[in-house]
Amino acid sequence: MARLQVRDLALVRGGRLLIEGLSLVLAPGEALIVTGPNGVGKTSLLRALAGLLAPAAGRIDNPFPTAFQGPELALKPDAPLGRELAFWARLDGQAPGRVADAARALGLEGLLDVPVGLLSAGQRQRGALVRVLASGAALWLLDEPTALLDAAACTGLEAAIRRHLDGGGLAVVATHRPLGLPARHLRLGGAGAAGDPPPSVLP
Repeated sequence: MARLQVRDLALVRGGRLLIEGLSLVLAPGEALIVTGPNGVGKTSLLRALAGLLAPAAGRIDNPFPTAFQGPELALKPDAPLGRELAFWARLDGQAPGRVADAARALGLEGLLDVPVGLLSAGQRQRGALVRVLASGAALWLLDEPTALLDAAACTGLEAAIRRHLDGGGLAVVATHRPLGLPARHLRLGGAGAAGDPPPSVLP
């Protein structure tokens, strides 16, 4: 069975050691929740798993099609949200209907004709999440996905992640907010300081 595998990973950003000695294995149907204070490497870990940041040491084996939701919103502000999301779905080889389904899951179906630049910050966040949900990717990498979301949208997101896991997908979620998901947990913080143990993945 294909798995996401990380072995003795070290990550450095701006000359600063963020993570050292991290190893984990994630199988289809499993989720990992990553927590820790700001600046300890949560986003850097997701970027490394997505292939956007080279490890300073160690190895990442990711055999899965991957969708990454991060702080950069790659949607044109003057284009309707639905058109932008359909464009990305087509690039991912998905039918436009997946966008409509994902938009309904996050309560965004009534805003697909609105230009991206006129949406609120929370609506744009939901748009970025719809792009991931509609991608067809097996591995979802979500960076603070509940930021700016109201309670209803958070509930919809949790349900969407559960469906994804039930269908054999995987998810790695960096968050400050507790999520009602069956998941293992990884807390980052202090990695690299003298005498600190490597970060550990807990059941």
